[in-house]
Amino acid sequence: MRRVSNSTGSYFKAINNHSTLCELKIFPLRLCANPQVRRKSCLSKIESFTQRHKEKSKARKGVLKSTFALCCSLLLLCSFTVHTQTVSNNAASQTNAVLDARVRAEISSFKGHVHLFAKNLDSGETYELNADDVVPTASTIKVAIMVEAFARVSEGRSKWMDEILLTPQAKKVYGSGVLQNLSDNLHLTLRDVVTLMIIVSDNAAANLVLDVVTPDAVNARMDSLGLKQTRVLRKIGAGNTPSSFGKSHPDFITRYGTGMTTPREMLELLEMIERGQIINAAASREMIDIMKRQQLHYGIGRNLQGIEIASKSGALDHLRSDVGIIYTRRGRIAMAVTCNDIPSVDYSYDNPGDLLIARLSQILIDGLGK
Repeated sequence: MRRVSNSTGSYFKAINNHSTLCELKIFPLRLCANPQVRRKSCLSKIESFTQRHKEKSKARKGVLKSTFALCCSLLLLCSFTVHTQTVSNNAASQTNAVLDARVRAEISSFKGHVHLFAKNLDSGETYELNADDVVPTASTIKVAIMVEAFARVSEGRSKWMDEILLTPQAKKVYGSGVLQNLSDNLHLTLRDVVTLMIIVSDNAAANLVLDVVTPDAVNARMDSLGLKQTRVLRKIGAGNTPSSFGKSHPDFITRYGTGMTTPREMLELLEMIERGQIINAAASREMIDIMKRQQLHYGIGRNLQGIEIASKSGALDHLRSDVGIIYTRRGRIAMAVTCNDIPSVDYSYDNPGDLLIARLSQILIDGLGK
């Protein structure tokens, strides 16, 4: 510190310290006749400033210590979290390895090909085997058709009480269902045929719904949901007019028949419905409620008692498929399973594909349950 004198007084300037300069700055001191008084006044101001500076320094040290302690705590917490996550990931990996071994052991003697994707919708844990292979849908495509029917009603383009006429031509469709056995020109509602299409897999009902919603609208809806491989190729029954997608891919109709999808996409559709993300929460809940009234449990849920299941199965000469959600105490286990290239044609209750799906569904519940 230095003193600068002039004719009107003295000024003390603090230098070499920016914080000191900001606080002390330059302060005037009137010259006094008595040098001792002048000196004491200067010292008093300097001592006062020095004391304040020490207090601020002490406060800064306290803040630094607190900040350091907080950083250490955060580092410890992060280390613990990473360690916990690593342990959790390792445990999940080990669980998946055990599940994979069980699944592969189960399918090892099966004369055909298996494609599946499964997920615990509560824990998020998944298991997959050929999950992205495109496969025939058989009647599982009726879930996608149901979605479009609900969307059409929600958008005001149809009403559930709209009349559907069961013509003799509409009854001429092979496979599952009851409408083929009912009276000609029976008056039904849109809700009736959607329900029959799901709970007893009625093929005539499915075609009647497609007459209302159109295959192209179903495909556009699936596309809007990000499901690029899930498509209706034509109405049920050979010789029916194909969808626009089917017309542009005639080889797909030969390979897949009525529809095509992948296990992953079919499960994604189920999950969106279960989470209330299709159309709205109320519509999604109603779709799940219809699937819970399923009458055909040849695969998923075949050997399960007292457990709620929402599902839809499908069958072709050399294929069995099933998609559904099993509401267990260990989580909602969703799965989509297709058993393809079954050597023999067998429409009995004990088809080997259905039996395998039943066993796999139990293994997936055990393996993915939390």
